[in-house]
Amino acid sequence: MKNLKQVYAILALAALATSTNVQAQEIIKLGISAPMSGAAAVWGLGMEWTAKQAAEKINLEGGVTVGGKKYNFAVVAYDNKYTAAEGTKVAQNLINRDKVKFIVGGIGTAPISALQSLSERSGVMIFISAWGKSVKGPQFPLTFTQSNTPFEILDPLYKYVLAQNPKAKTVAILNANDASGKEVELVAQKAWAALGVKVLSSNWYERGTTQFQPVAAKLTEQKPDIIDLGVAPPADAGIVLKELGVLGWKGVKVLPVGTSATQLAQIGGAAANGTYMGYAGDYSSSLATPVQQILNQGMLAQFKEPLNPLQVSSYDSVYALKAAMEASNSIDPKKIAAVLPTLVFETSYGKTVFGSKAIYDSPQQMQVPVMITQVQDGKMVELTRIIPEELKARLAAAK
Repeated sequence: MKNLKQVYAILALAALATSTNVQAQEIIKLGISAPMSGAAAVWGLGMEWTAKQAAEKINLEGGVTVGGKKYNFAVVAYDNKYTAAEGTKVAQNLINRDKVKFIVGGIGTAPISALQSLSERSGVMIFISAWGKSVKGPQFPLTFTQSNTPFEILDPLYKYVLAQNPKAKTVAILNANDASGKEVELVAQKAWAALGVKVLSSNWYERGTTQFQPVAAKLTEQKPDIIDLGVAPPADAGIVLKELGVLGWKGVKVLPVGTSATQLAQIGGAAANGTYMGYAGDYSSSLATPVQQILNQGMLAQFKEPLNPLQVSSYDSVYALKAAMEASNSIDPKKIAAVLPTLVFETSYGKTVFGSKAIYDSPQQMQVPVMITQVQDGKMVELTRIIPEELKARLAAAK
């Protein structure tokens, strides 16, 4: 497999040899608002990196053509530190100072809500990975989610975990004490209850916490069969799992937002083994597309961690944006947002669509596979991949 620079060099030569179009003369800025420091830093840094890979590839292939005019993409990224206060600052920088009209990556319900309060009234289109349901709906016509959320993940993940552990009857839940954690906790409570699992306790911690012994002790008080670590990023979850191991707890471990096994295993050690995750995939395997395999190699070289769905989501949103710009023949965010839900477009996963109107009252959710993985001997193993039924139907109808 060629590395990214080799692949892009080949594309550049091919474009020079075959294209009769003029070079792109104008730049369209694409924004990123994501944590780039702290426990979740690798999420934001990886999201910025994949967005830049997509922009570079599109630019080398001739850019975006709208109204007979050609445009190039450029990515501008800021650290929102996973807080509403920093999210507000980032929004003001991107929209008011940098004049960004398209934000292709955003993480964290609290900072994204802060961003959205400015983006919608400023006519700025945003693609986000915030897990809260509150950030989508007809009242937010310029907002789209480009990666799975609890409403897509939790039900299939929990069903799979219970099928593998049929004797498990009780669960204790842990979440970060912020907007993301609070919204996910409600969804998790309902999902576990619907499957006949009793929720013994819901527990909270502050982002930035480094001492998790009291948290682990509280989680194990009622001897739950399952511990669900909610929206804890891998670094935090690894510490919790290590403390659970010290306490001798040996139940079923679930990390819905687990994006890779690297930090989890490095920090949690043997205690991380057996953890089920619903937000990770093996992008080095034969199940991954060639594009994802190349991006995975680049992530490993750049960050010493494999690619995860959160990071690749910004790559996919750049391609969704390109398709909608060209289909609408416009660079007006409102016109682009109106046409996007009608399209079948290419992503790193292959062809997909926006949908889930039944859940959000508006087709704002990109349809991508739910990938269920498990940490085994310190490594992530993909157990199954579930394709959304809506995507199957839309692709069949488009043939």
